[in-house]
Amino acid sequence: MRTTADQVLLLARRSIVHTARQPAAIVFPLLFPMLLLAVNSGGLRAETHLPGFPTKSFVAFALAVPFIQGALFATMNAGTDLARDVETGFLSRLSLTPLRGAALLAGQLGGVVALGVIQACFYLLVGLVVGVRPAAGVGGVAVLLVFAAMIALAFGSIGAWAALRTGSPEAVQSLFPVFFVFLFISSMNIPRNLISTTWFRYAATANPVSYLLECVRSLIITGWNGEALLLGFGIVTLVAITGLSLAAYTLPRRLAR
Repeated sequence: MRTTADQVLLLARRSIVHTARQPAAIVFPLLFPMLLLAVNSGGLRAETHLPGFPTKSFVAFALAVPFIQGALFATMNAGTDLARDVETGFLSRLSLTPLRGAALLAGQLGGVVALGVIQACFYLLVGLVVGVRPAAGVGGVAVLLVFAAMIALAFGSIGAWAALRTGSPEAVQSLFPVFFVFLFISSMNIPRNLISTTWFRYAATANPVSYLLECVRSLIITGWNGEALLLGFGIVTLVAITGLSLAAYTLPRRLAR
């Protein structure tokens, strides 16, 4: 492995191949969000009759949720695989090579980002099949895919940090319910301005996941909303920087030569 780029490519390929050999790691993140989308769309369709609801199609409104759910699965995949490498001693063997720590993180997360983009394409395709047409057009779809990649990177880096910190796949998987709580206490099923329960509206407003959802919805429902895009990209960038910084700080302890 002569250069950092070579190392990143090799480790990214390993991450992608490893994920491809586990059908559950691909099929479940694709199908589970779609099943939840179908259930919510059928049960909450009456919300579209509320004054001020942003669209007549609840599917278009709810289509943002799978993007966040996909990121949660990406966190679990990245973290669990890396924790398993720690547990089996693979990282200890890597410490005897000229491997660069940055290449390890980039390679591991490269597979997660690739899966995140594939998931986003699948969710968009399902939306198009059922009649959803992104208001931002082709350019908005491109921005949406970039945003999906950033979400996968951000949450995947948190999973990587948890894996390096604990070295336990079970500990990483225990994060999933915690993240899911953040998803449910957000504007997942109703716009924040239409939430009548005061404490829940305050919680959804303070919850950064709400702004990630609203960034996706702005491209699908309203078009180019500068405020929603700025908040969404700003928050996901902050999460990514925090997660990568924590993972980079923890990694040397696992790669001690």
